[in-house]
Amino acid sequence: MTDDDALIRAAQSGDADAFEALLEAHYDTLYRFAYKWSGNPADAEDITQQACIKLAGALSSYRFESAFTTWLYRVVVNCAKDWARAQGRHVGEALEPALEQSGGESANVEQRAFLRQLLERLEELPEGIRETLLLVHAEGLTHGEAAAVLEVKESTVSWRLHEFRKRYRLALDGGGIEL
Repeated sequence: MTDDDALIRAAQSGDADAFEALLEAHYDTLYRFAYKWSGNPADAEDITQQACIKLAGALSSYRFESAFTTWLYRVVVNCAKDWARAQGRHVGEALEPALEQSGGESANVEQRAFLRQLLERLEELPEGIRETLLLVHAEGLTHGEAAAVLEVKESTVSWRLHEFRKRYRLALDGGGIEL
């Protein structure tokens, strides 16, 4: 049994100190993923706080069938989606501050404009592709790990990434950004 397992079991039994220790051990992971999702430190804090609140109520449903971090990613993804809907946010809006901080002149202006268009198009992708891209490319998970987080088959993760690459190549070949 790992230290996390002992903390989880204690927290599931109502031990507030164990829950606090569990949060402390994983807060950076929660925040990192929320930041990659939102692209904005303040928004990532909001999403992380929501994930912590949700975690308090949902921890009893964790059954040790997957890695705890896999289960945490799922909690953060769901909180990020809920938060975005509640805020009426769009991907491009949420990442605007990060784009502005990229600074630079001429070539960077063009690059930032392209990135802004790409980010705005991400929310138009079919269900699951955005989450898959973030887990695999931003978070560095394997296809198998991402599949566990998203509760899909590994082949579905591979298909989603293939589908995105196909759409991305078509967009580049066509000279546009239509994904």
